[in-house]
Amino acid sequence: MKLEWIKSSYSTGDGPDCVEVATPDPDHVLVRDSKNPTGPRLTLTPTAWANFLPYASQR
Repeated sequence: MKLEWIKSSYSTGDGPDCVEVATPDPDHVLVRDSKNPTGPRLTLTPTAWANFLPYASQR
């Protein structure tokens, strides 16, 4: 299955903070560093992701 990765609107093209997310199904949110697309990924539940976003948006 080919994933559709969406880059964060806060990410810069060449900066240190480049985050992409994909939702392969309703129960999982995948997170990766867009500068390293074949590298490690985090797998979160939608609830964990929703709880993390307010924290991350304040950083």
